[in-house]
Amino acid sequence: MQKEILQQTKIGYNIARAGILSKLHAIQTLSAHSCQITPEQYTVLEVLVNHGAVYQRQISALTMKDRGNVTRILNILENLGCITKQADANGRKIYKIYLTEKGKKIYEETKPVILQIWENCITGLSEEELLLCSKLLDKVTENLKAKVNIQI
Repeated sequence: MQKEILQQTKIGYNIARAGILSKLHAIQTLSAHSCQITPEQYTVLEVLVNHGAVYQRQISALTMKDRGNVTRILNILENLGCITKQADANGRKIYKIYLTEKGKKIYEETKPVILQIWENCITGLSEEELLLCSKLLDKVTENLKAKVNIQI
């Protein structure tokens, strides 16, 4: 691909900027709706809703967050009563994470706000444009996964 088009489109910058603005919008919107959790905490709850009880390392892989960040998020969610941690049967410091009823309730209460946030992100896009955008971002993600060593 020509370097001129890469410089003209600033694709890496635009992807990063969109991600930062999306996160800031989510933080502000959740706060304005008096939601009890952050976007990162919602993402972890969503993993538990969609995958059932999982190990902390699996949460890291599914959310692409490092272990320290996931540990911090899980500690907050545990303090809120949204999850419980159960030590691995082998006695190692490995925990399986379970969603509680309170966690499920908070997830369901937050979900409409998250959907509104996502809707705000795609204002003005047709369904066709949205599907194409999603497909292109999936390709970019796959390209990057092949180039990055993710430590989980």
